[in-house]
Amino acid sequence: PTGNELPPRGYDPGEDTFQPPPENRASVSVAVSPTSDRLQLLKPFAPWDGKTPEDLPILIKVKGKCTTDHISAGGPWLKYRGHLENISQNCLIGAINSENDEANKVKNQVTGEFGAVPQTAAYYRDHGIKWVVIGDHNYGEGSSREHAALEPRFLGGLAIIVRSFARIHETNLKKQGMLALTFVDAADYERIKPSDKVSILGLESFAPGKNLTLLVKHEDGSKEEIALAHSFNEGQIAWFKAGSALNLMAAKAKKN
Repeated sequence: PTGNELPPRGYDPGEDTFQPPPENRASVSVAVSPTSDRLQLLKPFAPWDGKTPEDLPILIKVKGKCTTDHISAGGPWLKYRGHLENISQNCLIGAINSENDEANKVKNQVTGEFGAVPQTAAYYRDHGIKWVVIGDHNYGEGSSREHAALEPRFLGGLAIIVRSFARIHETNLKKQGMLALTFVDAADYERIKPSDKVSILGLESFAPGKNLTLLVKHEDGSKEEIALAHSFNEGQIAWFKAGSALNLMAAKAKKN
């Protein structure tokens, strides 16, 4: 076949519709209807309070494969990509709960009732309780889905503790100010029960290459310590302390 590799009369230059932002942006606001179920303005996540996280409930101990689609389902949910509160109603609804081998059915450790994962997470958040997820190997495998990290953060999660991470999801969690941690000994996953309460020790000296410690309190009152590794560098630790990478960027921009 033959033909023109390039248009013989060149390309249509089109219309220049770019409007540069005003020099003074303080008065600029983005108008989003408060009744919209498709768009919602984002609010900054709270920075780390500097305290040792103690006696946190386990939202779910995930059994087996947990991809970004298990964490943030696609399909009809994608219409809510601009509305974090609405799309967060799909958070971890596909993950299998090790306690009962069911999806989207976890025990609320305060009320004792079983319910959906997002609603249970929101209950903890609204009662000022941070929570953690325990996961298996290659947690977060799949497309680089930002919402799979945004949703657990929005619902009040503090840490995702797993046997191993899919690399991109691990970084996405860090960017949202969440602790992405792995068991030094992958077999320690088996030592944790969904009814346990956990504390994360060592954050006051959080540093690259320095392990943290998970203090596990079992329902019978017994305790044990489990070593946790991480891959945070200095910049990523700053994201955690600031509450997210965006928070840190905003703080630096204000200084300039």
